[in-house]
Amino acid sequence: MNIFLGVVIILASLVMIVTVLLQSSNVKGLGAVAGQLDSYFSKNQAKTVEAKLALGTKIAAVVFVVACVLFVLFG
Repeated sequence: MNIFLGVVIILASLVMIVTVLLQSSNVKGLGAVAGQLDSYFSKNQAKTVEAKLALGTKIAAVVFVVACVLFVLFG
């Protein structure tokens, strides 16, 4: 049981790290100052990818917390 929960914790943490690193930041940088705007289609596509990455991060975080609690209780 300890080995299984340990593996789940490691996998969940790796998934969280990858999904957070793949998400784009909210800072627009110099593009917003210079007046560069994204087209409608690129904004729409980015939101769907961003939404999937955010959902993946939330699921991985819940799995991580539950696995940690179970590890403390039964480990």
